[in-house]
Amino acid sequence: MTTTPASPIDLFASALHIHPDGDLRAGERRMTSSDSGAWQIATFHVATDSDVHADHWEVHPEAEEAVCCLTGGVRVCFRPTTPGGAEDVVRLRAGTAVIVPRGRWHRLELDAPSDLMTITLRHGTRHEKRATTR
Repeated sequence: MTTTPASPIDLFASALHIHPDGDLRAGERRMTSSDSGAWQIATFHVATDSDVHADHWEVHPEAEEAVCCLTGGVRVCFRPTTPGGAEDVVRLRAGTAVIVPRGRWHRLELDAPSDLMTITLRHGTRHEKRATTR
């Protein structure tokens, strides 16, 4: 067994990747699909809607996603499940989270500059431009 000295990891500059075999590594944040099989824990400083893809829908077909608001405030908007329906919106304040169901299209809008954390399996992640913006 090799022992290496522990050192701090800047969670706002990299992500944590949890692999199926239990291996845990710090590495590059991936916002698109990854075939690594690893779950990603990523943390972000966000100041504007453009920082959180407010004009794009996102879906994770392989797993749920936890969206966690550490500071500030954010709205998680869910695409309507029926044509012409209204978006479902969950408002998060500091210290709260929502679990986005597997396969559910969603996007974020900020109420205030925030620190966010997301946890999901990126495999199969897709983005789609929102047809209309506010």
